[in-house]
Amino acid sequence: MSIVILGDLFSIPEGSAATNRVYTYAKGFEAAGVRTHVVGFLNTYMEQPDGVNDGISYYNPFGQKERSRSFFMRRYHKLLKYHRTFKLLKRIHRQDPIIAINRWSDFFTTQLFTWLMARYFGAKLITECNEHPLRFYQQGYFRKKEGLLRFYADAFLSDGILCISRYLVDFHLKHSIKAKKLFHVPSTVDAARFQEKQSRPIKEFYIGYFGSLTFSRDNIGVLLNAFALLAAKQESPVLVLGGFCSPEEQAKIKDLISTNGISKRVILLEFLSRTEIARYVQNADILVMVRAKDLGSDASYPSKLTEFLATGQPVVSADVGEVSDFIKDGENAYLFPPNDHEVLARKLEYIFLHYPEAVQVGLQGRKLTHEVFSYQFQSGRILEYIKTL
Repeated sequence: MSIVILGDLFSIPEGSAATNRVYTYAKGFEAAGVRTHVVGFLNTYMEQPDGVNDGISYYNPFGQKERSRSFFMRRYHKLLKYHRTFKLLKRIHRQDPIIAINRWSDFFTTQLFTWLMARYFGAKLITECNEHPLRFYQQGYFRKKEGLLRFYADAFLSDGILCISRYLVDFHLKHSIKAKKLFHVPSTVDAARFQEKQSRPIKEFYIGYFGSLTFSRDNIGVLLNAFALLAAKQESPVLVLGGFCSPEEQAKIKDLISTNGISKRVILLEFLSRTEIARYVQNADILVMVRAKDLGSDASYPSKLTEFLATGQPVVSADVGEVSDFIKDGENAYLFPPNDHEVLARKLEYIFLHYPEAVQVGLQGRKLTHEVFSYQFQSGRILEYIKTL
């Protein structure tokens, strides 16, 4: 038997937080003896669309290496993607009957297509919900109604829904989605990925942040302002920032770095592969998770936080959403109020000055990644849940 993970909310083989969660699901299913195939449904141009990475088979049925100059050919390629995906799923089903399709998408066309595929192959359709379903539908009466219509359509076309937080479970229940469709799957992490020590990329004592570099959701400005306060009092630490960053956000980051007078103490990295990200994360002396308090942070759970915890290094996190359900300040990590750069600066200085103590706190945090956040444990729960549908 096999499971297909298909969607356009992640890219494969490289990607961001969603991609990392996909890998943990896939590795967990494989470890349980269920063949797993990951299908990237984005219209992404790439030289090698299919392959195997980290033991996981992946496919990008769009299959185009470069963008055609013809408007009609571009539309044809997008339609051809559906035909190629159908043929791919038929081949997979012949080899190992598909028991479930795990869908990751906000687009109705993808939602409908995966529903049709699930019905055709007699598989269960399991929707991934790790963000607030209405996060892009908050402005205007008709926009809000459109969001609700899409939400109900997605829920209707699903046999089961995996929610990353209790908030999302409750949200679905409040909108009359049946409880038997809902299953809480907290953040998952492949802890071993961050514990196989690689060479240290930076010789100095460094504080690391690795994730999306934005001033809205991830609130990177809070970290830069906090580090400026720390840098004025302590000479040795440097700050390393790595992750996706738009040209506009990068310009704002560089401007704030310059304004704070910390240009010589901040390293801003370009795009990093999964391997390189793991190398920088596991060697950081302190890891920081910043995030603004908003609708998105209330509903989701930051996957980068569980990755940081897996290193066993001291971790400082914004206290948003359900973070404090698992993190206890000063016991298995350190918490600070979102948007408060002064408290964050004090936390960073305390860790720096009491580092042996902070390392012990970090080791307590790592225990969570071998228990509740373990991808093997959570993937096993998902498989058992699928059997009940």
